[in-house]
Formats: sequence, structure tokens, C-alpha cells
Amino acid sequence: MAQDSQQLREHLLQTDSGFRQLAEQHQELDARLHELSRLDYLSQPERIEAANLKKRKLRLKDRMHDILRRHADPQTA
Repeated sequence: MAQDSQQLREHLLQTDSGFRQLAEQHQELDARLHELSRLDYLSQPERIEAANLKKRKLRLKDRMHDILRRHADPQTA
């Protein structure tokens, strides 16, 4: 099952520009969060930024999962 999901994800990354854009945005947010996590101390603005990035990243992930779910079972769309 996980193999099918990964194959579908790879297929959508290659064929669906909207899905690819969501994945790229998710990766950019993840990279910024990684930068922040490497700091010894986060200022108040950086803590707020990190919290907002996590929320945005989760929203993107939810949207990507919705797309995957619709493509995995088109009858539920």
C-alpha cells in the first residue's frame, strides 16, 4: 500500500503542476524550519516565524494528501 502511495506521489510530481508546486512550497518551508532549528537561540520573532511555518507546512501537507486521496480513489472525489 505504501509503495502504491509513493508511486502515485512520484507520478503527480511529474504530471500535476499544482501538486508539484505544493510539494516545492512544502520543501521550502521545511528548509527554513531546518535553518531555524540549527540556531542555539530563537528570538521572539523567530519563534513566531517557526510556529507560522509549521502551520503553513501542515496546511500544504493536508492539501497534498487530499489530492493523493482523490487520485487514489477517484470515485470519492
